[in-house]
Amino acid sequence: MSDEIVLKTEGLTKHYGGVRALEGASFELKKGEHIAIMGDNGAGKSTFVRQITGVEQRTGGKVWLYGEEVNFAGPLDAREAGIETVFQTLALADDLDVPDNLFLGREKTKLDFLGPFRLLDYKAMREATIAGLEKTAVKIPNIRNTIANMSGGQRQCVAIARTATFHSRLTIMDEPTAALGVQETAQVENIIRTLKDAGEPLILISHNMRQVMELVDRIIVFRRGRICANLKKEETDGQDIVAYITGAKTGEEFMETAV
Repeated sequence: MSDEIVLKTEGLTKHYGGVRALEGASFELKKGEHIAIMGDNGAGKSTFVRQITGVEQRTGGKVWLYGEEVNFAGPLDAREAGIETVFQTLALADDLDVPDNLFLGREKTKLDFLGPFRLLDYKAMREATIAGLEKTAVKIPNIRNTIANMSGGQRQCVAIARTATFHSRLTIMDEPTAALGVQETAQVENIIRTLKDAGEPLILISHNMRQVMELVDRIIVFRRGRICANLKKEETDGQDIVAYITGAKTGEEFMETAV
């Protein structure tokens, strides 16, 4: 694992009127590192990710990506900068097939000499889709199938395969296996391991303690909108993590900045 910092936040804050959903979240992720974000419902986990990816505009704080300060106007800006996010909603178009979903909003074209008119390069998109699926070991029997005709696990894997297809600089997964069965969960976890082997940094939001302890290097715990713990996997256990999530441990022994 490199010492190069992929993502850094300083004092990241989000208020909804009088509600303080996120307060002073300072965080660092290094190249090749996989970090889990844990916490109870409403602890600020997804709010934190929405501020990083431009889904919402933060109330305060700063964000750096590979040393460059960023202020994304929206999730498309974050995606163009190399952040691929798999949200719980997946954000897939049910009536489109796999290549169309992977390239939605960034389609490959040909015959650019036609001025404002472009022809879609379906062959190039199919080839890139197959390469992306192979890289993450995702098995989709027919990539021309529409998303509506796929299982929940296949849909999730399609969403995750976008990270490989576009050589993301950072992957964020928000509860990627929450609605999946045992077999489908195992497939998603294998994709995460594949990304780890490739040295690609990842942030995983999960309630699944077994999954977290098997897949990540470090655990960040949120409670009531604040980071209350920054734990190395080998120095903690499930009972310890739950104590921070529930407030049995306050996190006062940790620095406010999770580095």
